[in-house]
This record gives sequence, C-alpha cells and structure tokens, in this order.
Amino acid sequence: MMRKGSSFVSFAYLVAACCTVVPYGAQANEHTHQYAIGDKVTLWVNKVGPYNNPQETYNYYTLPFCKTKPTEKINRKWSGLGEVLEGNELIDSQIDVRFRIDAEAKPVCSTDLTSKNLKSFKDAIRHHFWYEFFLDDLPIWGFIGEFVVGEKTVARTHTNATDIQAYIYTHRRFDISYNGEQVIMVNLTSENPQALREGATLDFTYAVKWEPTDIRFARRFERYLDYNFFEHQIHWFSIFNSFMMVIFLTGLVSLILMRTLRNDYAKYRREEDDVEALDRELSEESGWKLVHGDVFRPPERLMLLSALIGTGSQLTLLLLFVILLAIVGMLYVGRGTIVTACIVCYALTSFVSGYVAAGFFSRNEGRDWIRCMLLTATLFPGMCFVIAFSLNTIAIFYHSLAAVPFGTMVEVFLIWACVSFPLVLGGTVIGRNWSGVADNPCRVKSIPRPIPPRQWYLTPLVVAFLGGLLPFGSIFIEMYFIFTSFWNYKVYYVYGFMLLVSIILIIVTTCVTIVGSYFLLNAENYHWQWTAYFSGASTAGYVYLYSFYFFAFKTQMTGFFQTCFYFGYTAMFCLGLGIMCGAVGFIGSSTFVTRIYRNIKCD
Repeated sequence: MMRKGSSFVSFAYLVAACCTVVPYGAQANEHTHQYAIGDKVTLWVNKVGPYNNPQETYNYYTLPFCKTKPTEKINRKWSGLGEVLEGNELIDSQIDVRFRIDAEAKPVCSTDLTSKNLKSFKDAIRHHFWYEFFLDDLPIWGFIGEFVVGEKTVARTHTNATDIQAYIYTHRRFDISYNGEQVIMVNLTSENPQALREGATLDFTYAVKWEPTDIRFARRFERYLDYNFFEHQIHWFSIFNSFMMVIFLTGLVSLILMRTLRNDYAKYRREEDDVEALDRELSEESGWKLVHGDVFRPPERLMLLSALIGTGSQLTLLLLFVILLAIVGMLYVGRGTIVTACIVCYALTSFVSGYVAAGFFSRNEGRDWIRCMLLTATLFPGMCFVIAFSLNTIAIFYHSLAAVPFGTMVEVFLIWACVSFPLVLGGTVIGRNWSGVADNPCRVKSIPRPIPPRQWYLTPLVVAFLGGLLPFGSIFIEMYFIFTSFWNYKVYYVYGFMLLVSIILIIVTTCVTIVGSYFLLNAENYHWQWTAYFSGASTAGYVYLYSFYFFAFKTQMTGFFQTCFYFGYTAMFCLGLGIMCGAVGFIGSSTFVTRIYRNIKCD
C-alpha cells in the first residue's frame, strides 16, 4: 500500500529540520504536545507481532480486533521516511481519551468469536504476540493474552493430560501522568482475561486515570532508557580496555617500525666516500627498500579499489556525523529519526566518495573516469538494494509491515538520484582535477620485479585474515550492546560510547594495517594495496561470524521470516563496516608507505 506525502517536500523538510519527523495530517496540539483540559489526546495503534521476532510485525487490525466506529473512515498518521522504513503504520484507535479527564470502564466494542477469529487469537497468544500503541508520541506496549495451564484431568483415553486454556485481555487501563499542559508518562495495565471459546462474545473496555507529576517534559523519555544495562561497569571497562589497546598498538608501531626504519635510513645516508661499503651492504640487502621500483605500481582492479576507498571514506564521515547529531539532538526520541538521519547524511556526504575515488583513480593512471564515477555512486547503494529487495519480497509474501511501500521506494530513489548522484559527479570532477596528479617519491619500473617465495604467514591472504582480529577485539563489547538494543527492544542512547569506540576502531585499524603492510613489503611483496584494504575490511567478517553466535545464544528468534531479516540486516551493516574499515586501513597504509619511501634514495 502506498504511503501519502510528497517526496520532494519530505526531503526538503528533513534537511531543513535536521531529520526531525513531522507528522502528516496530525493535530496541532499533538504536534506542539500541549493540551487544554478536555482536549482529545489521540491513541494510535501501530503494530502487532511475536515478541521473539522483532522484525516480524503486522498491522494491528490483522488480528480480528473490533473497531470503535467501524463505519467511519480510518485515520492514519503519516510521518517521516525513517518511520515508514522501520515498519510503522499508526492508525487512530478511535478510543476517546480526554486530557485530564478520568474514565472508568468505558466500552470500546464487542466481537463474536467465530472459528476463524478464535484460531487467529490463539495462534497470536501461542506465539506471544505483543502490540504497540502511541499516545502523544509516547510508546506503549502490551501482550494480547496468555495461556493458562490448569489441573491435570483424565481424558476419555484414561491418560493424564493438562488442561491448557487461552485467555485474552479485554480491559486496558491507562495511567497517564501530566505536568501542566503536557503528557509526561503513560502506563498500560492489561486486565480482565477472558477465555477464548468459539461462539463467545468479547466485550473490550478501557479506563483512563490522570495523575500530576513533577517530571519535566524534556526528561519524559528517560524512563525508556535502561541505565543499568548500558552504563554497566563492563561497558566502561571495555572502553578502558580498548583505549589501552590503542596505546599498546601505537607504541608498538612507534617502537618497532620507527626504530627499524631509522636503522634502514642510516644505511642510505652514508657519506659518498664510503662507496664500497655502501655497495656491499646494498648487495646483501633485502626487504622493503628493494621493491621501491614496484611499490607504487597501480593495483589490479584499480576501478573497484577506487570506488571502495571513496565509499569507505564517505561512510567514515557519515558515521562520525550521525553520531554527533545523535549526541546533540537525541535522535533516539523520535520514531525513525536515526534511519532518516543516516539516509539524508549519506546523500549529503556523497561528494566525499566521488572526490576520494576520482583522485586515487587518476593518480594511478586510470582513464575511464566516468565508469569509475558510476561504480562509486552505485556500489554500496546497489548492494544494499539487492539485499533490501530480497527481504522486501519476503515481507510482502508474509503481509508484514516490514514491507517497504512503493511510494517510499520512489522517495529513496529520488534522494539518491537528485542529491547523492549529482554530488558524486561533482566530487569526481573536482577530485580528478585537484588531487589527480601522482606525487610518488619513487618511479615505477617498466618490468615488474619477481616476488620471492616467503613463509606462509607472510602471504597477503594470511596478513589480511589476521588483520581484523585486533580491530574486532576493540569493538567486541560495543557490538554486544548494539546488537542487543536492535534485536532485543532496548533504546540505544549511549552515543558518546559509540563515538569513542569508533575513534578507537579507526586508530587500531590504521595501526594494524600499517604493521601488516610493513611485514608484507619486508617480504619483498609489493602487492600491498589490496592486502591493506582487506586487512581492515576483515573486521566485518569477524562481526558477521559473531552475529551467528548472538543469534544462537542471545536471542530466541524463530522462523524463516525473522532469520532472513536478521542475517540480511546484519549483512548490510557488515558490508558498510567492511568498506569503511578497509578504506581506513588503506589510507593509513598508503600514507605510511609514501612517507617511508620519501626518505630514501630511490634512483
């Protein structure tokens, strides 16, 4: 079903308001969150789904709940792009809630339990279906019902059996706290369980109780934050542990590499009168200095590497920018604001990918810059589209709210086509003209030098495989908190931690790839470019392997739908992480290689 709203208007507002969600068609008092006594406070129903499967959600009225006014037109609340992509569809419950006016046991509606309705409710209760409401943008959660195990009875077969009866909650009590003209807190209590039997009539009722509170409006979302979980001692300890790893690695790079390089440079700074000794040392020399004529040779698959480096640079800037926005603007408060911020910021930072990719491509004698630009603009969005399209097909088959409507697809495409792609093109044009001139300290020889055989642990594959271990170790604990918040209904809000971990990840990845590139060059293997990239990118491989452990031991997800979405979303996340870490590792190694060869006599 297509969502309403103009694509261009939505995007323009998102940029202007720094990704703040504005409801389409919402009432003015709900937008300002200020009410007078007796004003209607709309209660929105959103979605239902099995508790153990967070992404498997459905429209609230997929279950045979009755409506208060079935003949009236359904009023929906259309909000920002991120809210739709997260699978939200708010519908007016038509329940009459008035600001600061109590209500006792007021009827909602009645429904008769046919065999079809009975089966739907029983299946939902058996799979622990939960539902989500919103009142003044405050989320409310509750379970539909429960199974009650009774006494053991003797069946006609004269064997012991357990009497299991499904019950559905038919009364909802809303305890709402207010401060002045604003709603601060909503608590939902489900009561009056009724047994599900075919032919029975279910009478749904509700009650509302208003209580004053001293909590300020700006702090009303704090009750949804799990301070004991996210600010546990182990979280602080992991940051300290990662920080110590950074000190160790930077010290190791400085102590070993710089000390070794200083000795190497000393041999090349002999006085000219000691020509015989210099020639004798050079004839016996081995290591990174002997490949100076090949180390700046253009790598294989230059265009692909250029696109990956450019995209990774963009994703690095995107990550830091979104984290800073989340710290300043508390993006966790609004529905879908993090997703919206990521999409808009990705589009606005596309200039970086074109600039970096085109510059690297031109410096390495790349000619077909138009194809390079197209590959840079479509590489990461294309991979995400393939995964998202596959997941969307599954969601459509299941009639889930996770299915992205066609109108939203068009909106995302317009953002890419009208903002991201032109910025990549502009960055490409500027990058190839401003930073496309090679400035290598050593000339590339016309005949490639043969690479001697070395020990197995100095091969590019092993160096790249082992390169991701330490970066993964530096973010391992944070991955647990991020995975838990995304897959286990927790609100992630400690973006300060995420910023520190991101900086640590960048530093550790840079140090590890520098060490790996140095070892590779010392083995007289000058194919360091792809090795440096995959040495950083392999971090994402370890994260994806960790996701299998998390799925098996930290969740209770079941079913084909949720399994596909879990590993599909994780694959998109790891693709972005791998491209980003690979670019960070390559840029660090490239800077290191250029610096060490600039200090020797290459001719």
